[in-house]
Amino acid sequence: MSERAPPELSGRDLVARVARQYLRPRWPQWALALVAGIAAAWFTTELVQILEPATNDLIGRPKPGTLLAIPLTIAALAVARAIAQVVQATFVNRIGNAVVGDIQVQLFGKLVRADLAHLRSQHSGAYLSSVLYDAGLIREAATSGVINYTQHGLIVIGAITVMISNDKLLSIVLVLAAPIATWIMRRFAKRTTKAAKGAMTETSALSTAIMESLDGVRVVKLENREAYEEARVAEVVRRRQAHLTKGANARARAAPATELLMTLIMAIVIGYAGWRARQGGMTVGAFVAFIAALGVASQSLRQLANLQTVFAEGMSAARRLFAALDVEPEVRERPSALPLAGGEGTIRFDRVGFAYGADGPPTLSGVSLEARRGETVALVGPSGGGKTTILNLIPRFYDVTEGQVMIDGQDVRDVTLASLRDRVALVTQEPFLFDDTIRANIAYARPQASEAEVEAAARAAAAHDFITALPEGYGASVGEAGARLSGGQRQRIAIARAFLKDAPILLLDEATSALDTESEAQVQAALKRLMAGRTTILIAHRLSTVRGADRIYVVDAGRIVETGDHAGLVRQGGLYARLAQSQDLEASPNLHAGPAT
Repeated sequence: MSERAPPELSGRDLVARVARQYLRPRWPQWALALVAGIAAAWFTTELVQILEPATNDLIGRPKPGTLLAIPLTIAALAVARAIAQVVQATFVNRIGNAVVGDIQVQLFGKLVRADLAHLRSQHSGAYLSSVLYDAGLIREAATSGVINYTQHGLIVIGAITVMISNDKLLSIVLVLAAPIATWIMRRFAKRTTKAAKGAMTETSALSTAIMESLDGVRVVKLENREAYEEARVAEVVRRRQAHLTKGANARARAAPATELLMTLIMAIVIGYAGWRARQGGMTVGAFVAFIAALGVASQSLRQLANLQTVFAEGMSAARRLFAALDVEPEVRERPSALPLAGGEGTIRFDRVGFAYGADGPPTLSGVSLEARRGETVALVGPSGGGKTTILNLIPRFYDVTEGQVMIDGQDVRDVTLASLRDRVALVTQEPFLFDDTIRANIAYARPQASEAEVEAAARAAAAHDFITALPEGYGASVGEAGARLSGGQRQRIAIARAFLKDAPILLLDEATSALDTESEAQVQAALKRLMAGRTTILIAHRLSTVRGADRIYVVDAGRIVETGDHAGLVRQGGLYARLAQSQDLEASPNLHAGPAT
């Protein structure tokens, strides 16, 4: 099964969607920031404009009253510009951080609701990179990038207006040079866009490499592979740095290239202004104002060149973001889905077929089985035969490609996911615990449960005694993935969680195979209590744990090849009998229907 990937959005569609999805809800604040940016640009232009009367009326030919009025006007304009800049920055920061928060929450929400097939197809490091890295790039482009681009663009327009008011002919010549500056910025923007995409890819690879090395740190240390892992991460860092350097170099070259063009123009302006002044066609004040306007325009053009990179990175990040958000899961509720009706919890597979991926080979073919309330049904057989896949189809982690999976006569595809999964409890070989307290982990499925209910579940799971022996008791933190607890303790916490959930259907996937003898005995006893009165389907490799099962299904190569109880299957002399003989089963004690491996 695979999720349906959306088509890639065009640049215009990306901009429209970012504006609609993230800026429209904050339109008043964004508009105020934009107005503040426009005001800052206008005050900057006015400061340039006033240089001409300031030079002529204060120094060239002093006029009465200007000695006080002009400095006060300049001071007022400077204060007003500073206020506008502060207002702009305040709103931009507020909106930008809110946008980042929205993106991160959306990405995680999409991630946690995605199909298991989709989650398994990509490393979690890639998701972490999107959540932490891409969101910041989109923020920069959508908020400060747009507003600063508008502000500096208006400053350029204002500066050109000042220049035209002082010398139309020269200004027209300068405006004709604008396409050259635009061409320069676009050329470098293409390079920065390519570098930004490469940097994003390598950032994901870096997150993946680091997380893998840390997750497998015990294997790394045992095999003396620290140097190898360090070199592997170093290679990813090198590739990432190469892309970042290319992008930085493109930015670094774009601004000087623009400045060089403006400086050459300024040299022409100075020569022209000197000639005009000798002809009596330009005053000193006009010359000063023209040069100042040219300088301001040059600085703003440099900022515009730098912002091309911000937009390039933001567009690349937005494209990745929406590609992730727009993936439609295959496992989703039908519009007509109804809550799963209360019943006995009878599970029935009717000629079920399944394959991972649209073009993948069949994992299951023609599987039919049944488990009723109070029964223990075991799935046994060689590794890779499809046993875990059968379990995964019950809570709809995946959807069948053929046949039906039914609970109390209802196809699981016709009921709501929440009601279906409320009826199912799962205990696996390696139970996952969150880095939280023992209490929170037991009550994960029922966070509203009382202290007495949590404790009762722990007692039933034979976990209460070791929990109360800890210094902090039920408030003790289990560490990352339960690292502060032993394997048997983690397993009993998982069983306590299942007790508290009190679901009528219990799935056990190799629930005791990783435990020592003492821990296994405690867990077996707890599981036997948990299984009482429930519909239980368990996977077992050690056949001694399923001798007392009501029914055993032997699964091989995606098919059920034998069905019966232990004694009957041994007498048949088929695959089950050979597995039992290889495990010297008849010499093993009868543990009855305790679950499995």
